[in-house]
Amino acid sequence: MSIDGLTGLVRTIADFPKPGIQFRDITTLLADSAGLRELVDGMAGIARPLDPDLIVGVEARGFILGAALAYALGKGFVPVRKAGKLPGRIVGIDYVLEYGTDRLELHEGQVPPGARVVLVDDLIATGGTAQAAAQLLREQGAEVLMAIFAIDLPDLGGRQALEADGVATAAIMTFAGH
Repeated sequence: MSIDGLTGLVRTIADFPKPGIQFRDITTLLADSAGLRELVDGMAGIARPLDPDLIVGVEARGFILGAALAYALGKGFVPVRKAGKLPGRIVGIDYVLEYGTDRLELHEGQVPPGARVVLVDDLIATGGTAQAAAQLLREQGAEVLMAIFAIDLPDLGGRQALEADGVATAAIMTFAGH
């Protein structure tokens, strides 16, 4: 399947979650077995040469893609969750969003110092969540080898912001606009 074939499987929903936003919904791609396989294989092709110790997925669609990628590479998977979702001892980071703040957390000790990790999410827009996840991982002593996304929205500058923060990035698809 070509990149055009993959992008054709992504549904665009106008004015969600607010007017002017073109929401890129990957659930339609995930439901297509050939599309899902092509997407995960593309991510695996990028991540495999890095030989990470762990794949880390950001809630929520990053869980789907990250777990599939971890399986494809024979690696472990670690979820980075929104606040209050994990039992037991956690570590976290607060970060600023366009309209407020949020928090990401993971289990304390689940990413050991020195671990080489690849961060995965479905989409990079402004980059705030990915930057916070990378910082949280670095605070645990991990080396963030790369962040891989299904979709990049380059007009929002997230990829450039993440790379300026020292995190190499890759995306399988690119969509113009917001």
